[in-house]
Amino acid sequence: MSDFWNARYATDNYIFGTAPNVFLASQAERIRPGMRALAIADGEGRNGVWLAEQGARVHAIDVSPFALKKAKKLAAERGVTLEIEQADVLNWDWPEAAYDLVAAIFIQFAPPRERDSIIAGIRRALKPGGVLVLQGYTPKQIEYATGGPSNPANMYTADLLRDWFGDWHILHLAEHESFISEGSHHHGLSALIDLVAKKPD
Repeated sequence: MSDFWNARYATDNYIFGTAPNVFLASQAERIRPGMRALAIADGEGRNGVWLAEQGARVHAIDVSPFALKKAKKLAAERGVTLEIEQADVLNWDWPEAAYDLVAAIFIQFAPPRERDSIIAGIRRALKPGGVLVLQGYTPKQIEYATGGPSNPANMYTADLLRDWFGDWHILHLAEHESFISEGSHHHGLSALIDLVAKKPD
């Protein structure tokens, strides 16, 4: 998988842009200065850098050293610091109760079996009372082909997210079709699903 992402990120351009994901940014009120945040598969750093700009202490992980080099550059340009780690989330040792917030934005590169280990990791890594902010594509995204994987099995549905996090406090869950513009690789009308869930205290 690292070869795929290294090839994709091996350009000076920020292929997903430098602005944060719109849905993540809409949750700014949930971010408190000093809180510990995990940005999963953060790529070139757009979301991790934004979280740091809000005062969070950000741990940004990604499999691609090419992406992380750009994330470090973006953080320096914006005057913030990220704790950057090259890691494959499919083989990462998820810490227990380590984060106040987890950002899981378009992390649909894993098929169902591997994805289950990521979900288990998220559940483990959030502290009690911590918040997950997630955005992904629904299966309808295959029709739009404006970003994301080509396998519908990788996509999310509301029922699937409830299966994973229904024992948490679901603060927001919505499917919608919206125009997004996140660099050259996420652009156009898209079939999206958003989730904010709080781990019980």
